[in-house]
Amino acid sequence: MTAIEGLGALAQSTRLTVFRLLVQAGPDGVPAGTVAERVGVPATTLSTHLGILSRAGLIRPRRDGRSILYSADLDGVRALLSFLVQDCCSGRPEICAPLMDIIEQAGCGCQPPARSQGEPASS
Repeated sequence: MTAIEGLGALAQSTRLTVFRLLVQAGPDGVPAGTVAERVGVPATTLSTHLGILSRAGLIRPRRDGRSILYSADLDGVRALLSFLVQDCCSGRPEICAPLMDIIEQAGCGCQPPARSQGEPASS
C-alpha cells in the first residue's frame, strides 16, 4: 500500500465515514448492506467506495455465507500510520510524546505488537 493511495482513499467524506465505522466495529466486521444503511448511501455507490478503500489496503472483505463482511485492515492502517510518523521528531522522542498520549487516551484497547527477545524498548 502506498501512502498516497491510503490518504487519497480517506480524503473523501463518505469513505472516511465508512472507514471510521469499520474501525469502530472491530475485527468482526459489518455486512455491506448494514454499512450502506448506516452511511445512507445506495449499495452501488457504497460498492465503489468499498473497492477504493480495499485497494488502498485499509479495509478487507470476507465472505460469511451469502453476506460479505467488511472490516478495517489493521495491518494496512498500521503501515500507513507508521509511514506518516517514521521520521517523526528527528530522533527526539520527547517531541512525539503528545502524539503517543493521544493514541493511549483514545481508549481503543489496541496493543502494539510484542517486541522480540532482545529488541530495545521504545522511549
